Amino acid sequence: MGRAWAIAVNTIKQALRMKVAVVFLVLLLVLLPVMAMSVTGDGTLKGRLQTFVSYGLSLTSLLLCLFTIIVSIYSITSDIEQGQICTIVTKPIRRFEIILGKFIGVVVLDIVLLVIFAAIIYAVVIYMPKFSKASEDDLAAVKNEFYTARASLVPAEIDVSKEVAADFKKLVESQQMEQLFPSSTQDEIIASLTKRRRLEKQAAAVGQELVWEFNNVRQRDPNESLFVRFKYDVSVDPTDSQVWGRWLVGDYRQIRTGSGFETAIYRADRKDPIRTFREVEVPADAVAEDGYVAVSFYNVPLNNTVVIFPLEDGLEVLYKADTFTANYIRGVLLILCRLIFLACLGVLAATFLSFPVAILLCIVIFFMGTISGFILESFGYLGANLSLLYSYSIKLLIELLPRFDQINPTKFLVPGRLLAWGFLGKVFLIMVFVKATVLLVLALLIFSFREIAKIVV
Repeated sequence: MGRAWAIAVNTIKQALRMKVAVVFLVLLLVLLPVMAMSVTGDGTLKGRLQTFVSYGLSLTSLLLCLFTIIVSIYSITSDIEQGQICTIVTKPIRRFEIILGKFIGVVVLDIVLLVIFAAIIYAVVIYMPKFSKASEDDLAAVKNEFYTARASLVPAEIDVSKEVAADFKKLVESQQMEQLFPSSTQDEIIASLTKRRRLEKQAAAVGQELVWEFNNVRQRDPNESLFVRFKYDVSVDPTDSQVWGRWLVGDYRQIRTGSGFETAIYRADRKDPIRTFREVEVPADAVAEDGYVAVSFYNVPLNNTVVIFPLEDGLEVLYKADTFTANYIRGVLLILCRLIFLACLGVLAATFLSFPVAILLCIVIFFMGTISGFILESFGYLGANLSLLYSYSIKLLIELLPRFDQINPTKFLVPGRLLAWGFLGKVFLIMVFVKATVLLVLALLIFSFREIAKIVV
């Protein structure tokens, strides 16, 4: 291990002498403070903080990913092309120790740089409110919606299989299938009918009540608040684009059956704009001792329109599950997962490719992983003619690559959502202990059998 560490130290020194490393470091040191002073977001303090965290972490991640690819490849290819590897292999050091040392050096350097720049972003985020002239409402919004790690509970998926089967049978019997669903497969028709039926369950006619029930709500602090986040849609737009709603939050079992725990039930009568996310805040003691809470919405007659809650993001219950600092640390560790994978990828590419070809390969894989969701969605629209090609080639290839767009830390930190340790552990298991380890083992095998030099007589 001592010999591998000596290679790692030499790799770090070699990386710091590279001009590209200096350029990346200067860019981050200059751009992060500039962004902190220039970002405006939506004009509010929360918007400024969200924009800075989003841009700051994204920029840091991008530059460190490119830095990792370049350094991991150059540290090996330059030694081979300049003949320095011939001197190294004559020493009492094994080839796997050379590769392992290169990898360790790149990862250690990544960790140091990531900690430095993540600390800069964190310090700016923590101290920005102290230098802003924000109102009490803005500070409260920042505390509840940004400086937090809120867990989310969404309503359970409604089973409408019986209704859908009946609807499909009626379509077949009425022979209106081609007229209503032209050029659609049976699966597409069933999916459309299912969505329609579920949307009906999420719609409240005038004078009608909707109730959503949630279990296992584990509030971190009983003195904190509970939030109901919702978005209205309507069948007919009101003249002022707003609707009234009567909300009840608490143990609804007391109202429905007379059972349950004697907890408070909070009522809120409010008017909110349509197609805009809003939140109802109630004390955390609305949650029963067994973790049960219900949310009720009553469409008051004043609205004179059907109120609809969209299926994807119509309603959810949010509660504080951890602190911003702990959530931020987990977000930084997600970025470290990327860097470790790319370090292994760069080391592997450098063992059998020249510098420019290895760079091209790694950058292509990196950007494919960054837009993997877009690629899968695009091929999904190509139709049934390419279904076999898509299923057995493109989809398999994308699944083997890291899904960087699915593990973006800003998706959690910007809206103040909980990034759980379980999710982070799953990412480490798949990306680091499986995919990255496979790449590193391949690099060790290829370099062990590679011909370093030829003897010419």
